[in-house]
Amino acid sequence: MANYFSIFLVLLTVGSGLIWLADALWFAPKRKARFAHIQSENDVQAAAVGEPPLPYVVDTAQQIFPVIAFVLVLRSFLYEPFQIPSGSMMPTLLVGDFILVEKFSYGLKDPVARHKFIETGTPQRGDIVVFKYPKQPNLDYIKRVVGLPGDTVVYKNKQIFIKPACDGQTNCPPLAPVSQQFVQRGEWIQNGVPLMRFSEQLGEVNHDLLRNPDRISNAALYFPQRGTQSNEWIVPEGEYFVMGDNRDNSEDSRYWGFVPDDNLVGKAVAIWISFEFERGADSWLPSWVPTGVRFNRIGGIE
Repeated sequence: MANYFSIFLVLLTVGSGLIWLADALWFAPKRKARFAHIQSENDVQAAAVGEPPLPYVVDTAQQIFPVIAFVLVLRSFLYEPFQIPSGSMMPTLLVGDFILVEKFSYGLKDPVARHKFIETGTPQRGDIVVFKYPKQPNLDYIKRVVGLPGDTVVYKNKQIFIKPACDGQTNCPPLAPVSQQFVQRGEWIQNGVPLMRFSEQLGEVNHDLLRNPDRISNAALYFPQRGTQSNEWIVPEGEYFVMGDNRDNSEDSRYWGFVPDDNLVGKAVAIWISFEFERGADSWLPSWVPTGVRFNRIGGIE
């Protein structure tokens, strides 16, 4: 849906711009000459009559072109708003959060074919990224980067183990667990089960995650990669391994594989507004109507 809107913006910008340009180069001079001829025949001074009226289509194109062009540039190359639709990134991001995604973090891409024409950076471990779901590119997903190209990632006993990519055969770091510290239990409830909250250090990023103590990880459902164990993955070049912060309620790279660099949309950097949707069973309001604003959530994302 987001890509369709980008195509619509491009077509509207190009269309209105071409109408304005064609009128300025060809039709406006003819219109003014014809108007001046009519004035001379009727012996009317130009200052008294003014400019000939613009056709409705041309006037509309001139009015909307600067606005649409600004929105296109802003949305395609700088920042794009997204809404969080699910709880897979709890507690970092909640349903009802509206976030800003920095489009230029991982390269500038054209808004239609999404071909990268300028390199500006690559994802770092711990980044929260928005990307096109590899199995269905018309859907936007949001997860946290865990594995970088060349990394070996193991998920065992609800903990991540990483062996960073190493070019040489000696002095390579071994497979090591990602540090986790227990914070509390019971702040979040999922299907009647109090979730456990942990603090995790991924690269330079310290963030919180949730684990469901009653849910057992089923390695049989994990994405299989030839030459590795069922809970082990070696991240290919130009791709990334991503996971949700709500570890037992997230469909991520463990289940469908890696995110190619071409699928990256940008880096989630801030929450610009957050709506509350909780209501009682007897509420008459439609489910999409907010019940409040969570002002305390507005700000940067870790």
